[in-house]
Amino acid sequence: VAAAFSFFSNVLYLALPLYTYQVYGRVLISQSIPTLVVLSAVTLFVFAVSSAIDDYRARILINYGVMLDQRVSGRVFSALFDASVRGDPSAKAQALRDLDQFRQTLTGVAAAAFFDVPWIPVFVIVLYIIAPEVGVLATVGALTLLGLALLQERLLRPVMKDASDGQLRSYAFTDAALRNGEVVRAMGMLPTLGGSWGAHRAVAIERGAAAAEISNTFTDIIKATRMGIQVLIIAIGAYLILKGKIHQGMLFANMILASRALAPIEKIVGAWDPLNNMVRAHGRLMQILSKAEPQALATALPRPKGRLTTEGVNFAPPGATKLLLMNINLTVEPGETLGVIGPSGAGKSTLARLLVGIWRPTNGVVRLDGADVFTWDRADFGRHVGYLPQDTELFAGSIRDNIARFRLDVRDEEVIAAAQLAGVHDLILRLPKGYETDVGEGGHTLSAGQRQRVGLARAMLGDPAYIILDEPNASLDAEGEDALLRAIDAMKTNGATVVIISHKPSIFRAADKMLVLREGRVELFGPRDQVMSRLTKPTEVRAVEASR
Repeated sequence: VAAAFSFFSNVLYLALPLYTYQVYGRVLISQSIPTLVVLSAVTLFVFAVSSAIDDYRARILINYGVMLDQRVSGRVFSALFDASVRGDPSAKAQALRDLDQFRQTLTGVAAAAFFDVPWIPVFVIVLYIIAPEVGVLATVGALTLLGLALLQERLLRPVMKDASDGQLRSYAFTDAALRNGEVVRAMGMLPTLGGSWGAHRAVAIERGAAAAEISNTFTDIIKATRMGIQVLIIAIGAYLILKGKIHQGMLFANMILASRALAPIEKIVGAWDPLNNMVRAHGRLMQILSKAEPQALATALPRPKGRLTTEGVNFAPPGATKLLLMNINLTVEPGETLGVIGPSGAGKSTLARLLVGIWRPTNGVVRLDGADVFTWDRADFGRHVGYLPQDTELFAGSIRDNIARFRLDVRDEEVIAAAQLAGVHDLILRLPKGYETDVGEGGHTLSAGQRQRVGLARAMLGDPAYIILDEPNASLDAEGEDALLRAIDAMKTNGATVVIISHKPSIFRAADKMLVLREGRVELFGPRDQVMSRLTKPTEVRAVEASR
């Protein structure tokens, strides 16, 4: 549609050279003021129409950018989180900034110039019709400007890539340092980290300056070349007038047409930096989107009873040469509680992510009531499942919002019931604004133990049938641990299937079965009392004490 508007805009632009020709070829000869008035009025009307068309073209591109964002941003957001849970280091919020960069450039002045590029041959052909000599000069000039533009792109591409990469690394380094600000401050790491950040920043600044120098040099060269072409066109036009080959009114028509023919190239060259950034942003976006696994359409399944099975599960992260988990086979019946224990690096947290469907096994399958947990529709699955990760992260917003998982269909009674079940209701009421207390970015206004207890309430929202708790007592004091044990008893009473991962044997008092992991393999699996009795042997006591 924007291209169609460009068609009419460029056709109407021919009114200007026609106007100058008529003024010099008719008005000045006839000395007719009425003719001048009529020609001027018609030309001004044509330009008013052309201006309106250009305005509508700009609006079309802006609205297209809005539509593009509405259709694509959700996919980028989902793909970003898909990459994040797969451990892809490229999964950063930069992807959404890339989308903004791509959208803004695609709908801006530089992109609009591309709609005028196909009209360069049209204006050049008109020049050939007026005078072949002028047409040849315009053609040579256009090819020269295009060659300079391509040479600029070739020289700028590696320099701009280095500058962009250095900038992204400096931003990522800053984000990491800010996330760990307490460690940096406590151990006096700011000077050394500042040195590393400064090195990335220096690369970005130095290469950015080099790119700016190249860009400015070529901009000046292209501007001078275009002005030189304009001068030569005037000179050739004047020569042809003196020789009586063209009418004197064509001199200004040649100038106008040549300027219009060469203007799009100069505009594009002037906007080369944002265009380069747009191309790189597009490349990064496509990389993120190409790796994302689209969620397959799935039939809504009934609330699970809680029968958990793993069938020959092996797992290795992408690019790894060694399996983290090998041949995991287990069965947990509905309403049973499974305790998972083992030394650090045994694969316990990896198993938790597989059991809740965050990661897909390299081989084998994890099933809940016979259905693959990875392919289960995530929104539907989440309504029946609770998950408390080892590192509890809250989102900026109120405590109520976090417990409700930011769902709009959750009633206050359900939020309070989950908090009471998790034993955190009284703690929340003691906060200044109760459930409306804003936890801040990452939940920084709460202590680690408070965040973990709010995270437990979030996991218990809606009385889930299946719950995974990874080190749920890692940050809890004695009061918090007692509340956790009562919550586990309540979940078990409600018939939920619970998986508890911990290095503290005391939390497994309600467990029906125990799984001992060592070096990614099942060392022991069976009834709790049998497994725990074997773990009391001296060699195995040390293993338990060394576990995380």
